[in-house]
Amino acid sequence: MFLLAVLVLPFAGSFIAALLRVNARNAEAWLAGSIALTAFCLIGAAYPNVTNGRVVGWRTDWVAELGLAFVLRLDGFAWAFAMLITGIGFLVVLYARYYMSPSDPVPRFFSLLLAFMGAMLGIVLSGNLLQLVFFWELTSLFSFLLISYWHHNAAARDGARMALVITSTGGLCLFAGVLLIGHIVGSYDLEQVLASGNVIRSHALYVPALVLILLGALTKSAQFPFHFWLPHAMAAPTPVSAYLHSATMVKAGVFLLVRLWPAMGGTNEWLWLVGSIGLITFFLGAFLAVFQQDLKGLLAYSTISHLGLITLLTGLDTPFGQIAAIFHIMNHATFKASLFMAAGIIDHETGTRDIRRLSGLWAFMPITATLAMVAAAAMAGVPLLNGFLSKEMFFAETIEVHDNSLVDQALPYIVTLASTFTVAYSLRFIRDVFFGPAPTGLPRVPHEPPLLMRLPAELLVLACLVVGVAPALTVAPILDTAARAVLGSAMPEYSLRLWHGITPELLMSIVAMVGGLGVYVMLRSYLLVHEGPPLLGRINGKRIFDWVLVTLSWRLARWLATNLGTRHLQPQLRILAGVAFVAALLPLYARGLSLTGPSGREFDLVFGLLWVVGVGCAVGAAVQAKFHRVVALILLGTAGLVTCVSFVWLSAPDVALAQIVVETVTTVLLLLGLRWLPKRIAQSSPDEARGSIRWHRARDFSIALLAGLGLATLALAAMQLPDNHSISRYFVENAYTKGGGTNVVNVILVDFRGFDTLGEITVLAVVALTVFALLRRFRPAPESIPVPEQQHAQDAHDEAHPDRQKGDTAKDTLATAALMMGLLFPVIGVVAIFLLLRGHDLPGGGFVAGIAMATAFILQYMARGTVWVEARLHVMPVRWMGFGLVLAGCAGAAACVFGHPFLTSYFAYAELPLLGRVPTASALLFDIGVFSLVVGATVLMLIAIAHQSLRRYGVPLQAGQRAPGERPKEGLV
Repeated sequence: MFLLAVLVLPFAGSFIAALLRVNARNAEAWLAGSIALTAFCLIGAAYPNVTNGRVVGWRTDWVAELGLAFVLRLDGFAWAFAMLITGIGFLVVLYARYYMSPSDPVPRFFSLLLAFMGAMLGIVLSGNLLQLVFFWELTSLFSFLLISYWHHNAAARDGARMALVITSTGGLCLFAGVLLIGHIVGSYDLEQVLASGNVIRSHALYVPALVLILLGALTKSAQFPFHFWLPHAMAAPTPVSAYLHSATMVKAGVFLLVRLWPAMGGTNEWLWLVGSIGLITFFLGAFLAVFQQDLKGLLAYSTISHLGLITLLTGLDTPFGQIAAIFHIMNHATFKASLFMAAGIIDHETGTRDIRRLSGLWAFMPITATLAMVAAAAMAGVPLLNGFLSKEMFFAETIEVHDNSLVDQALPYIVTLASTFTVAYSLRFIRDVFFGPAPTGLPRVPHEPPLLMRLPAELLVLACLVVGVAPALTVAPILDTAARAVLGSAMPEYSLRLWHGITPELLMSIVAMVGGLGVYVMLRSYLLVHEGPPLLGRINGKRIFDWVLVTLSWRLARWLATNLGTRHLQPQLRILAGVAFVAALLPLYARGLSLTGPSGREFDLVFGLLWVVGVGCAVGAAVQAKFHRVVALILLGTAGLVTCVSFVWLSAPDVALAQIVVETVTTVLLLLGLRWLPKRIAQSSPDEARGSIRWHRARDFSIALLAGLGLATLALAAMQLPDNHSISRYFVENAYTKGGGTNVVNVILVDFRGFDTLGEITVLAVVALTVFALLRRFRPAPESIPVPEQQHAQDAHDEAHPDRQKGDTAKDTLATAALMMGLLFPVIGVVAIFLLLRGHDLPGGGFVAGIAMATAFILQYMARGTVWVEARLHVMPVRWMGFGLVLAGCAGAAACVFGHPFLTSYFAYAELPLLGRVPTASALLFDIGVFSLVVGATVLMLIAIAHQSLRRYGVPLQAGQRAPGERPKEGLV
């Protein structure tokens, strides 16, 4: 259960942080730091339970029938990663407290940072692949928000967009790959997938699944050819770069590669795809890093290079390679996070990150310089530092024979050459920034930062030193625990001794360091005057990305819109109906259709006449829709009423009740919306267009007739199926025993199909917000703007009598109706509550009650007007919607707390004074959430329509009163 607490804690902290004041910088830092430290301690305390290959787990069924469950799984590898996420997260929070400006919206920063921490923990703790993909995409979303934190900066917006597009696209590929893995294995459970390596590797879908999963991992870890998004993400605040782009997010891809290696590794496809991309990225990133003039740009490309190194180790497809990859993941997180912090300190205290303007900073900030130099030396692989140990393991692995190809034989020489560039950019970071003449013309005078701002970097550098000097006493047990969780019985022998003698890997390190020194000396004069590398300077990843994005999102879209699109609704509906009709014919053509004629029910003449009326109204509405909209709406409402009576006739009162309230509300809202539609445009040449009009009507009538007959035939065929083919019997038999209610329809909505209902109300909320947003920008057609003639006559009558004011006639006309509608408000409210409370056993429920309650608000708007109502009733529909969604979600999640699947309901009988035994069900809370959201969504759309009148007529307001259509957004929430 502690795993659930660790996962939920950052998200809960994120929610609380978002509610704090903008200037609550200390409170935010204390909150975020406390949560990160608490999670770090909880995970650290679990270490004895994950040694020797043991696993700690927590599981709750989600959809047990489909084998879906919410699974948390902590083994040694996940433990090591979770310690990095929470430990470095705590240090980044402390660092950010002093880095961020008091003028920055700090609550938003810490809220997003904690949410990202929770998403990363979700990735490493997931025991289900679908669950992992969900958290994977969450990291893309929160990283987008963190990179664009300074959204006033165009570079931040562009970098965030680029990161989101690339990583989320990779996430979609990962999702597709996971679906293939689930199809191959028959389960998405990580334990079962890892144990099914032979099944996966021998399956025909192995290569497609591998490619898709690699696309997800490589885009997240900024591997070639997707590497270019990471340097542009450096527009983010430095704490974000230190956390996301060195220790956590970019490590998610290599984490996934190592995690799935037992199931998907061991093939030539893995060796060549993963190994080749890792090798290219390692070399290319190191080469480009040498020529960067921005400190964070240099660190970004060095991160790309080291991630390529880790990917290459994983791709070499040996157990020792996985150990070296895990070790370098740990080491890189420590020295790279400290380097980003040092770069942020330099930027914070000098006002620039341009290496050409920085020199001689040792004299001004010696402690920071020392920290940065030690971390840079670890990055270069200098002995007695942690980077040297994992680099030695890397060199040792590249010497081994893998497939004895030409590339395999040349691999030691290629990686040694790439490592010379690693030493060169590390040396440049040290020499050009901290030594040389004193800097001139800096925006600020350099000086040491506050102690607590420097402390996180000091702790990380101390870790680099301690691990480098005494690896066997510090990191060896942790590395063994993490590696054993991945490799199991395939764990090879290895040693973390500092001295192994004169070995080939030691000679490679010496050659790399000497060669790196020579490369730096040769390129120093070039770097002082040139921007970018000499060979690849014209290849701009951002420019290619923008070209692809513009081509797909604008040029291609414009071509499709020009050649296939139309601004008219009828052609779109024709295409939609035609495609649906053809799609329905395909299975009928393949399987045939058997109709046995009418069922045993006798034909009722009255019922038949009722449907004749309904069909006539529907056809009349279609005929009159273009010419007489109000008449068409009345006929359409009559057809809906016939449908309602049909439900009553067929003994479906619950469905009939829902139909009548929905029909009422939609008719009123459509009637209000018709006021602002433009008038029908008359034909300029009726005689010439008459033939074309007849053809168009005949065509549209044929499509409508085919679609209607097809749907009727489908419905008839479905009703003639034997009962043993229907799931309805299950619902009828188990509604009371498993759902605690006798109203089968409502039990289906809030229990059996509660997840569908949750999705539907979410869609309803999105639709309501979209309608409101669109209508806020909507302006009526010119011919709809003038005041109607009837109102002109009423106003003229009022102005002709000195004892009357303008608008009195309209008020008098509606006086009785307004009084009756006002009195109906509490009555309808009581009826709505009655329908809500009885819905689990009798016709009613949250949806019907919500529509009924919204009807009460509609009547008030119609009778009293927008200004009068909103001056007296603070509706706040967005809060109703938010409360409903949260309550419905919490009602479902509460079941998980007690170890049951999501949205499992509980019911019992409560003994109440005077009332006796009263049936109660937890589904009532879910139904209340539905009720609240339906009320909010309906009223929000009503407000959007009603405010059009205010914008048109320019209603004069009393002193201190805001127009509801122009008030700030808080007025709606």
